[in-house]
Amino acid sequence: MSTVSYYTAEGLKKLKEELDHLKSIERPKASQAIAEARDKGDLSENAEYDAAKEAQGMLEMRIAKMEEVYSNARLIDESTLDLSKVLVLSKVKIKNQANGMELNYTLVAESEADLKTGKISVTSPIGKGLLGKSVGETAEITVPNGILKFEIVEISRD
Repeated sequence: MSTVSYYTAEGLKKLKEELDHLKSIERPKASQAIAEARDKGDLSENAEYDAAKEAQGMLEMRIAKMEEVYSNARLIDESTLDLSKVLVLSKVKIKNQANGMELNYTLVAESEADLKTGKISVTSPIGKGLLGKSVGETAEITVPNGILKFEIVEISRD
């Protein structure tokens, strides 16, 4: 069962570049390593050959998985997003009701999440808790050390 993932144009481009790199650079390197190990003699006692074959198998699994993700990737048209509620790609300003601190997050696909740049996954506990909420609503989010309450202050695209 494959899952559809939603991407920004930037995220989809990054995914395609990584997949192309694996196919055009890493795959030939793996084949070369196997050829070099094969040239070293008896394959039944050649640990280098076994390791190269195993590395190639892992690479091929990774390529297959990325191809599946890419084939199920969908580009999100940011201009059509509804700003009345929190959705994927919404930029959200929230206020922690416990301490009054305001935070800004952009909700993105799991593969594009980067907390340092304020991008959180829609599948994370906070992301899930914010989805579908409107300005003025309070999201009660269960995290490992309790329940956090965030008020939605603002929703925007950019």
